[in-house]
This record gives sequence, C-alpha cells and structure tokens, in this order.
Amino acid sequence: MTNNRSQRLAEVAKIAVRLEGETGIPARMLIAQWAIESRWGAKPVGDFNFFGIKRAKRHTKCCTVETREVINGKDVTRVCEFADYESLEESCRDYAWLIIHGAPYRAAWQKYQQEGDLCDLVMSVARVYATDPNYARLASQIVGQTNVAAAIEAARATRA
Repeated sequence: MTNNRSQRLAEVAKIAVRLEGETGIPARMLIAQWAIESRWGAKPVGDFNFFGIKRAKRHTKCCTVETREVINGKDVTRVCEFADYESLEESCRDYAWLIIHGAPYRAAWQKYQQEGDLCDLVMSVARVYATDPNYARLASQIVGQTNVAAAIEAARATRA
C-alpha cells in the first residue's frame, strides 16, 4: 500500500465498492474496520492482514504476533496466530467472507439482509469482533466520516 493515508483510503475504497457489489458487505463497514485494525492501512498484521483476522482452518499462511486485548476490563498482552494474505484485496475478501459466513456474525448479517440497518450491523459486528469496549463506537464514527463517504463516491464514479 502507499504511504499517503488518502491514497490508502482510495485504494481500499475501490476494493470495498467492488466487494459490496459482489457480496453485499457495506463498503462503509469494511473501510471502518480496515481503518481501525490497520491504522488506516499503515500497519497491517503480518502480511497484508488489514483486519486483524486470527488464523483459522481456511488460512494456509499465518504469523505469530503479540497483540493487546481487553479481558475483563483490563489490557492484556497475548501472543496469537494471525492469517497472512498475498494482497489487500485478498485480505478484504476474507473479511467479507468472515462477516457473511462466520458463526459469530451470522445473525447480525441475516438481520442486515432483512432490514438493511447499517448502524445496527456495524454495532452488532463490532461488539463481537474486538475486545475493546470502545471499538463499536469508533467503528460507527468512522462509518459516518465524510472522507469515507467521499472515497466511496469516487470509487463508484471510476467504476461507472
């Protein structure tokens, strides 16, 4: 990814818009979690893991990383295995797969498909996705940011 935050946002927005069309995963939500988990694309975990996705059976490559989690209200440092990817796009595709097919998110995803409430989806997913109690609030804030909306609009315009 590029060094410039705006360029990184534009790059992920193009992928997010494409994946929204293919899978229904809202581009705004994908971008919000990308922004939180990777500091706006500047700090992926391992190789191209921009979503902090932990290793699962579906992953063929991984890395071991020391990470901070909130357990019982206290910051705890843990060593965990995270998935590695070949590209930003592969990372984004796995994130979309996780939200659509992952057991912890299934009910929220099904509800979103029926009701279309983006705020509810973001809050429901974020509460499970991360251990930090402020994560859901932060994800909701990023979803509503004008720079995110502008990047998505620009990505849609270049697709047309």
